[in-house]
Amino acid sequence: MKNHPSQKKYKIKFKTAYHKPINYTWLAGITLGTFLLAILFGYISLILMEYVGILGASMVLMILILTGIFFDILGIAVTAADEVPFHSMASNKVAGAKQSIFLIRNAGVVANICNDVIGDISGIISGTATGAILLKINENMSLNTVLWSILLTAIVAGLTVGGKALGKELALKQSNEIVYKLGMVLYIFDNPFHKK
Repeated sequence: MKNHPSQKKYKIKFKTAYHKPINYTWLAGITLGTFLLAILFGYISLILMEYVGILGASMVLMILILTGIFFDILGIAVTAADEVPFHSMASNKVAGAKQSIFLIRNAGVVANICNDVIGDISGIISGTATGAILLKINENMSLNTVLWSILLTAIVAGLTVGGKALGKELALKQSNEIVYKLGMVLYIFDNPFHKK
């Protein structure tokens, strides 16, 4: 019995979308930079935790969670944004358009810094901050440590994952607007004397 034409096996060849060679200098630099930033942020957060109460420590923890969510939004928006509209803006000399194009063309690096470096550091340090809050709770109250540990970890995980899920939806729907706002921030830093 002969095979039907639709049953023929086809070899599908996929084109490589990314032609640039691996930049090992960048990889080494980002690894070392992340290591040093993690030490710095971890040290600062632990010092803050030592000198503030439970409420203050909770606020530091919330700032860490929100920082992770915010930079996750930026990283996703840059990778999802469309470069084409920014070319017409740049030709009309709209402030921030060139910077937005630069961000989109370097989306891999920007996403790596936002999502992996800052986002992941915030996530790791928020875990450390949770441990510091548990120690403060144990100092002030005689409560079940295991129960509080599970509860706090679950709250932090829920806020982080839920916040990032909401952030991803926002980043995908409004990627160009978010990239343009980030481009405007770069424009202001590039041109400190420009008010517009």
